[in-house]
Amino acid sequence: MTCAACATNIERHLGKQDGIRSVQVQLLTNTMVVTYDAAKTGTEQIESMVEQAGYEASVQSVAEHPVVRKPDLEVRSMQKRFWLSVVFLIPLMYVSMGHMAGFPFPVFLEGAAGIQVFVLTQFLLTLPVVYLNRTFFQHGFKSLLHLSPNMDALVATGASASMVYGIWVMFQLNAAAGQGDVLKAFELAHNLYFESAATILTLVTLGKLLEVRSKGKTTQAIRKLLDLGPKTATVLRSGVAVEMPVQEVQVGDEVVLKPGQSAPVDGVVLSGRSSLDESALTGESLPVMKAENDRILSASVNQTGSLIYRATRVGADTTLAQMIRLVEEASTSKAPISRLADRISRIFVPVVMLLALVATLVWLLLGYSFDFALSIGISVLVISCPCALGLATPVAIMVGTGKGASGGLLYKSGAALETVQRVQAVVLDKTGTLTTGKPVVTDVLPVSGMRAEELLRVAAALESRSEHPLAKALLEANTRELPEVERFEAIAGKGVRGVLDKTYFVGNEVFIKEQGLAFEEVPIMLAHAGKTLLFVADETCLLGIIAVADELKPGSKQAVSALQELGLEVIMLTGDRLETAQALQKKLNLSQIFAEVLPVDKEKRIAWLQASGKSVMMVGDGINDAPALARADVGVAIGAGSDIAIESADIVLMRNDLNDLLSAIRLSKAVIRNIRQNLFWAFFYNILGIPLAAGVFFPVFGWTLSPMFAAAAMSLSSVTVVANALRLRNFKLSPSPAPIPSLPKTDFIMKTKVLHIEGMSCMHCSGRVEKSLNALDGVEATVRLSDKIATVNLSSEVSDELLIKAVTDAGYQVVGVE
Repeated sequence: MTCAACATNIERHLGKQDGIRSVQVQLLTNTMVVTYDAAKTGTEQIESMVEQAGYEASVQSVAEHPVVRKPDLEVRSMQKRFWLSVVFLIPLMYVSMGHMAGFPFPVFLEGAAGIQVFVLTQFLLTLPVVYLNRTFFQHGFKSLLHLSPNMDALVATGASASMVYGIWVMFQLNAAAGQGDVLKAFELAHNLYFESAATILTLVTLGKLLEVRSKGKTTQAIRKLLDLGPKTATVLRSGVAVEMPVQEVQVGDEVVLKPGQSAPVDGVVLSGRSSLDESALTGESLPVMKAENDRILSASVNQTGSLIYRATRVGADTTLAQMIRLVEEASTSKAPISRLADRISRIFVPVVMLLALVATLVWLLLGYSFDFALSIGISVLVISCPCALGLATPVAIMVGTGKGASGGLLYKSGAALETVQRVQAVVLDKTGTLTTGKPVVTDVLPVSGMRAEELLRVAAALESRSEHPLAKALLEANTRELPEVERFEAIAGKGVRGVLDKTYFVGNEVFIKEQGLAFEEVPIMLAHAGKTLLFVADETCLLGIIAVADELKPGSKQAVSALQELGLEVIMLTGDRLETAQALQKKLNLSQIFAEVLPVDKEKRIAWLQASGKSVMMVGDGINDAPALARADVGVAIGAGSDIAIESADIVLMRNDLNDLLSAIRLSKAVIRNIRQNLFWAFFYNILGIPLAAGVFFPVFGWTLSPMFAAAAMSLSSVTVVANALRLRNFKLSPSPAPIPSLPKTDFIMKTKVLHIEGMSCMHCSGRVEKSLNALDGVEATVRLSDKIATVNLSSEVSDELLIKAVTDAGYQVVGVE
């Protein structure tokens, strides 16, 4: 395929065949996606259908990546064609035009004696150029035979007309010379068009070469993704580390990941601690600490300690493989905006050929010479090749989706890119999207003289036997040893009771009052803060209140404000009770919320908004968000969410950061703006170029266009469109990620140590230890209060004694070093 007309011809031909349900041909990647009825046709029949349309096709293997397939081979082949053409074109131009420029001229070509040699030399120098670029004639005339002319048909027709006319003049010249009519022979010698044919073919080849090179740059993002994955993996077999091809790793294998290596597959950490660079996948610039039970993404780069992890996703199921697949699918899909170009391409080439014929006849009828009229016709044919029209949309989509992937933004289709910029309302799921999705204890308020630590200890002891989601928050907040609970009982929807030194109750306000206990109203600040309140009591009185909340993610408020500044209506959707939703509504300054919505009803809320005439974007991360994501005009899944949510969405944010939604919207608008620019220049070029080539301005201004300049202009138009699309590679994703800290250049091998510390009881304690350790040169420390450990990454030699002294000086005790 060489132009948009080719793709349109194939789509039209296959669309008429029995058993073909849909067909989409992508010019940029030379690929076709067909949906067909297997009972009526098959792959061999489809290949035959493509051959009937004048092209060749083969089924793509699973291992092939169509977006980056054979670009270097194509460039090398075209380079060879071009430079060999230039080798013959230069002497041809010298022979045909050198004497007019006053250059020294070979004696054997001068005068009446050399006139026939002069003509024959031009003809012989043109033949190699025609042969080297024979592909234009092979494909062009084949498309004419199938009544579906393409760009090659225009080039082949123009070059053939020049050659045929030149040969005809050559015969006339030889006849005149044989009859001794030297004046006529000299006149005919200046009407040859051999140099025009050779120049057209060479310049069109140069244009295609520049185009292929430029198109190769559009796939750089996908090439980088392909290069991220390691070729081998180290797997434990019977306790022995064995290196094997990454394709042989199976789910359940234990993979060894050493410092400096890339993770070959996805998995879960079994042992070890280390920081991993996930920036190539998620756009997150800072390394992420990984420990036991943490998730490992394929292609993450291990920076410090060694890890052993169990493979959970291998082959085509890894995060890297899925990213590549999504980017390729988006790159090879068509945006609705491209339909106009497709419709025009369907009739463009036949119309141009008719215009060229009409222009030639008109100038002949006006009394101009045949060679002038022929020059006009050839110029119209050559300048009108619809390459730029066919490239306008796909190159912008490919560069845009590649740029998004480099920043952790995955678009599944060109249609998603286009629809985003028309969105009017953004519906945000609360849990896991606006909030962390992890309840934490925010307030502990004793009311009967009991200390806060003891109140939390009692509540955590009772909740340790519970399976309620809030129980984990209490257990993580407690820092003291828990007593055994006797006669434990859970009352569904209300709370729990159990015996420690006496009977205690933990539950909601109704549950406590059912025990016959009376107490004052809940403090106003808690009642209206949207927090879940747990009341703790014994048999005689209320002991205190513990507030638990699913806190807003850092940056959620900033992201909502930025969306509103873009003129979008931001709506929150949640299954939480109305009071909690209203508290968040006030914090985020939202105009509308949907609270107490059952999972099955989320999709109905989206449909209701659409019925009111709004284009809706839904953002969510859970399984229960999948129907709503699918219903919305644009579904956006947070990357840390469920696989089902990701599959249902149109856009995936690899990082769990709502601010990336802003980048996704801005990038979408930039891509569509770029496509419109490309289409404008492609149409403007043809609207201006065809009349100029046809000589419309010649009677008034004396403007005309030679076939050689027409060929150059046509070639440059395609390069201009691709170059404009490549500007998207400079698009700045916001917020700008912080730079990855550079590691010191030293021979010291990075080490990780774990300190076990006694005496820490609150966040202030862990903060003091962390500050004291980080004050040491070459130390990067992170303290985990719940485990009472400090993870220390060393970029230089630091003794255990120095680390222990830093902790001791902060007022705590180190009981072990690993």
